[in-house]
Amino acid sequence: MNSGATIERLRDAARALRSFDDRAALKAIQDAQDALDAAKADLLAALEESGEFELDGASTVTTWARNELRLDASQTKKLIRAAATVKELPAVGEAAEQGRIRLDHVAAFGYGLEHIGTESIRHAESWLLDVALTHEPGGLRQVMRQFREAVYPDSLDEAWAKGMAKQDLQVNPVPDGWHVNGFLNTSTGAKLKNVLDTLGAPRDKDDNRPGAERRVDALDVLLTTILDSGLPSDKGIRPQVSVVVDTHGPSARLAGFGSIGPKLLDYLTCLSDLTPIVTSGGELEQARILNVGRTQRHANRQQRRAIIAKQGGECAAPGCHNTHLEIHHVTWWSRGGHTDLDDMVGLCVRCHHLVHRQLLNIEPDGHGQFDFTTKTGRPVERGMRSHVDHRPRDPARRPDRRIPLRT
Repeated sequence: MNSGATIERLRDAARALRSFDDRAALKAIQDAQDALDAAKADLLAALEESGEFELDGASTVTTWARNELRLDASQTKKLIRAAATVKELPAVGEAAEQGRIRLDHVAAFGYGLEHIGTESIRHAESWLLDVALTHEPGGLRQVMRQFREAVYPDSLDEAWAKGMAKQDLQVNPVPDGWHVNGFLNTSTGAKLKNVLDTLGAPRDKDDNRPGAERRVDALDVLLTTILDSGLPSDKGIRPQVSVVVDTHGPSARLAGFGSIGPKLLDYLTCLSDLTPIVTSGGELEQARILNVGRTQRHANRQQRRAIIAKQGGECAAPGCHNTHLEIHHVTWWSRGGHTDLDDMVGLCVRCHHLVHRQLLNIEPDGHGQFDFTTKTGRPVERGMRSHVDHRPRDPARRPDRRIPLRT
């Protein structure tokens, strides 16, 4: 029978389904589609083995399938893997050929062959096929994972250790907001999901927020609750989000992010307690008002906000962009330092530790600017990735020894 006659018979079968009721017709169509997928997988595998795809000018079977069948490479490879799986498991192949299971079921059996072992899957083929015949592909995949855990119990701890090794979380500013990217280990991810699921649940029957919005709202509630309580390293002062506004123009900068527009500025102003920071040419004009000398050891709230604003919300150490800052006396308090703005600087926890370990040194110049050097006296530059750099110095490099605080 030629291909034209075969296609016409398939069309006749499709037209015949019109006489069925909707439910029966849909079941028949699905069975036929699954059977056709199995046949397509078998034929593609045969085509790859014969190399006849070259007769149509294709260098690979995936190229041929893209040109002739409009299948992308991943679809073609999935079909060929399915064909290899049914060769190993004849009962699975028979069920696929009859349209009783679909290609995604076969892929789950392929996972079992690869991650559990051919012998184990062959011995369990009968009852696993029963699962496939009565469950959607996702249910079979779950059973297959549980089977693997039973055969290889140590794999669970191996997976946990692997997750611990690659855990990471990055929050980076982009033009339209913040991009969150990373990977959480099993326990940390479970905690976060539990919190977001709880705080992001619909408020009532009329809550029509989409899931994405509810999850982000839940994270915002979580962060606001923490910040309202203050962080241990802030000496009881609630952490601040600083917005610096130029009094000579319309620009505003959100600390750690960058420039923001007037509408967002209005929104943040509506939500916030305001502490005005008067600047002129990068210097704080009200320094003489906020300075307290030796009468108080720790920076007060107004001083802390002024220092953070002066630095643009970032660590003062060159090349460091961390935004969670601790206030440090450049001339240490224990050595007679004053709690004055010109003698204090905002440093992240890491840089602050480096200073107290005397691996990073700071010298004021008396004009609100500071020089940063390593323990060997080498100037720390803005572009350096590490404050403690043991690489040989490049004699051709002429660093600027004066590093002004960001304004």
